[in-house]
Amino acid sequence: MPKFSQTSLLWLLMVVATAAMAALLVTASGDDPRWRTAGLDKAVERELAFQARAAFLQKVYAPVEALLAAGQAQTALLKLDELERSFSGDPHGFILRGEILRDLGVLDRAIANYVRALKLSGDYLEEASPLSRRTEIRHLVDQGLRELVPRARSNPDNRSLAATVGELHYLQSRLAGGCE
Repeated sequence: MPKFSQTSLLWLLMVVATAAMAALLVTASGDDPRWRTAGLDKAVERELAFQARAAFLQKVYAPVEALLAAGQAQTALLKLDELERSFSGDPHGFILRGEILRDLGVLDRAIANYVRALKLSGDYLEEASPLSRRTEIRHLVDQGLRELVPRARSNPDNRSLAATVGELHYLQSRLAGGCE
C-alpha cells in the first residue's frame, strides 16, 4: 500500500469535499419540491403575518370605528388621539384621522393624513387587502380635484394650498399605480 504524506491526504480530502459540495449544488436545483415548499412556507408566513396585523388593527381601532359609525366624529377623534399615544406613527391611525377629517370637511388635513399613511404602508391601496381604503381615497382625490385645484389656480400665492394640491397629486399618482 502506498504511503501518503499528510499534505497529500489533506489535498485529497479537500478535493473530495469540494466535489461533494459541487454535487450537492448541482442536484439541489429549484426543481426540487423541498425548495419550493420553503418558498411556499415563506409566502404563507407573510400572509399569516399580514392577516394577524389586520386583525390586530381592527381590534385596536374598533372603538374609533364604532364612534364613527354612530356619527360621533369629534369623540372618535379624541379616542384616536388617545390611541395614538400608544401606537404613534401607525398608518392605520392616519387613515382613520383622514376619514374623520374628511367627514368634518377639513379636506386639506384629511389629504395630508392619507399621504402620511400611504408613505408608511401601501397596503391601503391594495384592493384585495382587508385594510383597503382605495375607494375612499379615490373619492377624496375626486373631491379635492373638484374643490381645491380651482381654488389653487385662483390663489397662486397660497403656498399651503399649493402644497395640498401637490399631496393630492401624490395620492392620484399612487392610485394610478405609481410608487414613492
